[in-house]
Amino acid sequence: MKKLIGILFLLTSLSAFSQQKESPLIQFTGVVYNADSTNIIVPYVSVTNKSNHNSLVITNYKGYFSFVVHEQDSLQFTAIGYAPVTVVIPSNLKNRSFTTQVLIKPQITNLPMVRVFPWATTDEFRKDFVNAKIADDDLEIARKNISRTSIVALTNSLPRDGQEIQSANAQSMHQDIVNQHSRTNPLLNPLAWGSLIKSITDGDGK
Repeated sequence: MKKLIGILFLLTSLSAFSQQKESPLIQFTGVVYNADSTNIIVPYVSVTNKSNHNSLVITNYKGYFSFVVHEQDSLQFTAIGYAPVTVVIPSNLKNRSFTTQVLIKPQITNLPMVRVFPWATTDEFRKDFVNAKIADDDLEIARKNISRTSIVALTNSLPRDGQEIQSANAQSMHQDIVNQHSRTNPLLNPLAWGSLIKSITDGDGK
């Protein structure tokens, strides 16, 4: 009985193998396009033959492909950012070739949110939290900006504007006008002449 079952299993396997072997070969050719716009090609799409040991073919940069398959083979087209599409090769083709346009639809995949923390342990987080320096609020920032130290530093570093330069020039001209009356001409000073004559008489070369 066991021998009979084994023989039947062997015959069934040989029959299935012969049927698969006798399946006609088809030249499968086409171009992969974006389903939302046929003017946009999709390059480098993976084509997996699910009926032939998951053999893999990659389309070129123009989305073009051409390779040999069997009738009734199931081919899956996959690409990153697109939903997979399955194409079944029809049977009883006269020209032993099958040409088609494969349309794959864009697919958005929402990944779960991931939060990255800079602390490896809770002890590190606790230490940083205790030693953290709280940023100044708007009131404290304004108080620092109008402090005496900040104003002095700004006075020493900032250049004068037009109004300050005009005021300084006007003050300088005013000082010149006020002080010009107090200046004396040494040629009109008798004491200066006496000192000059005495220096000449004494033989002072200076």
